[in-house]
Amino acid sequence: MSNIPETGRTSRVTIRLVGLQILVFSLLLTLGGRLWYLQIRNGDEYTAEAANNHVQQVVHPAVRGSILDARGVPLADNETRLVVSASRTELMKMPDDGNAVLTRLADVLGMKPKDVMDKVRLCDAKTPQPCWNGSPYQPIPITDEASAKQALQIREREEDFPGVSAEPTAVRRYAAPAGSNAAQVLGYLSPVTDEQVKEAEHTKSPLLRSDQVGSNGLERQYDSELRGKAGVTRYEVDNLGRVIGQRESQRARPGDNVVTSIDSRVQAVAEKELDQAMRDARKQHDRNTGTNYKADSGAVVVMEAKTGRVVAMASNPTYDPNAWVGGISGKDYKQLTGKKSNYPLLNRAIQGQAAPGSIFKVVPTTAAINAGYSFNGPYPCTSSFNIGSQVFKNFESENYGGISLGRALEVSCDTVFYHLAYEQWKKDGGNKPKKKPGDWFYRTAHQFGLGKETGIDLPNEVTGRVPDRQWKKDYWKANKDAWCKTGKKDGSYGQRIAYENCLEGMKMRAGDSVNYSIGQGDTLVTPIQMATIYAAISNGGTLHDPTVGKAIVSPDGKDIQEIKPKAHGKLPMKGQTRDKIDSALAGVATRGTAAWRFQGWPQSKIPMHAKTGTAEVYGKQTTSWFATYTKDYTVVMTIAQGGTGSGASGPAVRKIYNALYGVDAKGGIDKKKALLPQPQAELPKISSDGSIESQPLGKQFEAAARERRRGADS
Repeated sequence: MSNIPETGRTSRVTIRLVGLQILVFSLLLTLGGRLWYLQIRNGDEYTAEAANNHVQQVVHPAVRGSILDARGVPLADNETRLVVSASRTELMKMPDDGNAVLTRLADVLGMKPKDVMDKVRLCDAKTPQPCWNGSPYQPIPITDEASAKQALQIREREEDFPGVSAEPTAVRRYAAPAGSNAAQVLGYLSPVTDEQVKEAEHTKSPLLRSDQVGSNGLERQYDSELRGKAGVTRYEVDNLGRVIGQRESQRARPGDNVVTSIDSRVQAVAEKELDQAMRDARKQHDRNTGTNYKADSGAVVVMEAKTGRVVAMASNPTYDPNAWVGGISGKDYKQLTGKKSNYPLLNRAIQGQAAPGSIFKVVPTTAAINAGYSFNGPYPCTSSFNIGSQVFKNFESENYGGISLGRALEVSCDTVFYHLAYEQWKKDGGNKPKKKPGDWFYRTAHQFGLGKETGIDLPNEVTGRVPDRQWKKDYWKANKDAWCKTGKKDGSYGQRIAYENCLEGMKMRAGDSVNYSIGQGDTLVTPIQMATIYAAISNGGTLHDPTVGKAIVSPDGKDIQEIKPKAHGKLPMKGQTRDKIDSALAGVATRGTAAWRFQGWPQSKIPMHAKTGTAEVYGKQTTSWFATYTKDYTVVMTIAQGGTGSGASGPAVRKIYNALYGVDAKGGIDKKKALLPQPQAELPKISSDGSIESQPLGKQFEAAARERRRGADS
């Protein structure tokens, strides 16, 4: 029997019951508060989230607009292909990360399992191509070349290929009309990245994770116009994923078409002649090195002289932009970007920088006249020019006696320009420059537009370099520590140069100015810059922004936005000076250094003007330059390690003009064979349904186009 009194036991039970009631009441109060917070305080937010959880959206990609040449012929358009894609999200749900599915898929497609698996891995800093650079939440294309039989196998055996789809899809096609390539001008497409989606969120052209975007060339420059706007359909689904209704639907808007000033026929000729010129240069012997010329890269620009519109632009080495369609293979990527590739993705017409050699001499000629020197001279054209113990030789040691600046341009006499540059350097104070030196030669180069972008409507243009006093100071500051560390007064040649640069690298020395006057030394230009300059000399002095785009045409053809030529300045010369330089450049083609390349040219009907250039590059073979113009066109070609200007580039430039005007070997003009005797002013015809009526290529070019297509199909 317990000794606890009955009253004490009852009291304790009562306390426990009260405590339990308090606990239950507290829990109910907490639960009620939480329910109030969820349903009343944040009810709208959670209702919206719940609704979103039951809404699925299907994206309908927009058909990308076409890129057309000036005659309406497609350079880049679309074709329907069977595309096999895999959902990385679905594959990652599988125990083996989808490896078994991808292995079965590889067997059906006739591919190696590793190649298929590489395609669906995500790109990062350590992952080589091929890999997926787009969103991991969108289908990743495995191939865009599936056959109907392969697609049918995949669709009939869905249980063996979960997360895999095979659908007809509009795929980019680079048509190569007339056998033209235009790879660096056109560019290519790649999957959109998360960073690009974020950057475009608040722009007029937001990106979806399923989009493909332009990664170079015109595809990138006019991406927002070409891309259009994807359509989105939102479906309401139940908890089992069954569609119970459609919420809203936005139709896809096709992209606009971009009409360019490129003529695919002229483009094909320019590419062919550049490639042949490089092949021929490799057969020629370089006396300085004892080996054949390497001719490892080159570029050519064909431009309308009066407008700055680009008719053709070729860069070599080149590549097939179709390699990027559907995702590039590891092998192809290595060939395009590896150390042995010589970087064919570079557009050397706007990104290739080199010393210009003698085609630069129109700049110091203008500078000398503006500084007060007479065009008529006479100026001594000796075989060499001495500054102290330094000897600066005339090319091939020619001696023409006292000549004018015009004759100096015709025979490309270096020593005339050495003499003028040295005199001007002394007037500016020499090694102890005046507080405000004239710097006529450097100032004039900037006025010609050198050292900055031309403004062409292509991405990643480089500026070149005018090595003026400010550049010298900046370059010295950046390198003086290394020079001072390695330089020795009595060491090797390289150590002595470093020692001199350590002490005086910030100074504009006499040798710098003398070398600069003939386009040597630290001067760098691009082919597009020199084409812009020579076009300006042709048209009377207007420096245009070079343009490739000619018009933006809406999908229905009702809205046409013409891209009109723009000027960014005038040449720093009087009309009389321009006329004298123009006459001298005509003399180059008739009795000067380019005359042997224009024998038989119909000069009286189509006056030709030219300037040759052979630029020396330390440690390499000479760079070939050839700059020319008529009243209609400007053609500039360069070949790195190719030899002389007229020797390597001259024949190719002549053949481009032959094709433009229909000129035969004897100087006769056949108008039926002329590709473009005059610049094409009008846009191609646009039909009422928005389609653009392209003009036929011509029999010889249609044959080349068919051959090109057969090669692609095989």
